[in-house]
Amino acid sequence: MTIIGIDDTDSRNRGMCTTYLAARVADRLAADHAVHRRLLIRLNPAVQHKTRGNAALAIHTDAPVEAALEAVDVDLDMAKTADPRTNPGVVVAPVAPEELPDRVVAFAHEAVRDHHTPADTRDLLAERGYRTRSGGNGRGLIGALAAVGAWQTSDDWTYECISYREVERRGTSREVDPGSVFAAADRAYPGAWDTVDRGEGELVCVPHTPGPILHGIRGDDPETVRAVAQAIEGEPVERRSLFVTNQGTDAHLRDGTISRVSDGRSYRVTGTVCDPPVTREGGHVFLVIADENDGVGGEGSTTLRCAAFEPTKRFRDRVRNLKDGDRVTVCGEVSDGTLKLEKFAVRDLVSTERVTPTCPDCDRTMKSAGRDQGYRCRDCGTSVDGKVERAIERDLEWGWYEVPPCARRHIAKPLVRGGFDAPIHPER
Repeated sequence: MTIIGIDDTDSRNRGMCTTYLAARVADRLAADHAVHRRLLIRLNPAVQHKTRGNAALAIHTDAPVEAALEAVDVDLDMAKTADPRTNPGVVVAPVAPEELPDRVVAFAHEAVRDHHTPADTRDLLAERGYRTRSGGNGRGLIGALAAVGAWQTSDDWTYECISYREVERRGTSREVDPGSVFAAADRAYPGAWDTVDRGEGELVCVPHTPGPILHGIRGDDPETVRAVAQAIEGEPVERRSLFVTNQGTDAHLRDGTISRVSDGRSYRVTGTVCDPPVTREGGHVFLVIADENDGVGGEGSTTLRCAAFEPTKRFRDRVRNLKDGDRVTVCGEVSDGTLKLEKFAVRDLVSTERVTPTCPDCDRTMKSAGRDQGYRCRDCGTSVDGKVERAIERDLEWGWYEVPPCARRHIAKPLVRGGFDAPIHPER
């Protein structure tokens, strides 16, 4: 068995897509050799040097190493190396996916949640003796090696069927019939998810960036995503490729505490709202949660600012409905000390508030009787010792809430996939 890892051949501005290069290589190999699997791995979404979705690709094949390298070399010049941020890397390893060395598997696991340097990547490549190709500063070797080791990092895999445009159409507006997309999405849901965003009326599966992809259909079943892709009406398709992926799995999240989060990583953290949500310029919503072990808002408490940015659309209304004292679990990437919300779970909701009492005789609001003297009705003379509790209605329920499909990160797990520890309130 041979594993081919490929990364960083695309450009933010000049297009291309590493999935397309991998699809071409796999199709070419399949003419003479068995291709068992095409793997699409989303790496740490907080990495500074990523391009768009930070994907790396792997091909599992029976082709010998030399044949694999020859297949890659045919198309490697498609990499957009004129962009200084594009630094392609290819790793070819003569090993079965089930027999990967522990250090390579660990490297792959860390690439999804943490950071690697080109230096530690080259050290491991030299230790294993894997063949490589690279361009620019070779940073793409990090993702390529991570893709090689990815198969043993998880038991939770999803699928994406990607359809590619004909060459002469690239750079023009994509021709896709919206009605056929929404109809196919309805028939396949929840087996295929994040195909459309009904709340925003958006075709999530159709990219807006330059590149060869026409649409990509994601879901839990390979036949379902294939069927949706085939049902979409639009311009001709050059080729289709089915990838096994870690998309929609939350593989990037690690359990953490407020006092131990670090920039450039993604966490699942529980705390209590101590600074209520505020909407700032641009429509971004911010709130602060406190460490459960430090006392809410007390002196010396550990706190974490959380943000629901404008692109998360209606999710911001869920965040705005939180109040002081609500206990929540928040998920997202930490950057500049702020956690960018991807989803949150309501654990406990404040259900009462303390208010000025009303007179039981005349139903008028009582007035303060003076410092520490309670409240008194000036008309009836009745009095009480202090404020009273009143039940409040909440627009939130116990359980998980998420950003809409149009704002979902590739690797973030949609609630509809299940497996969460509380009731779910999915977005469609």
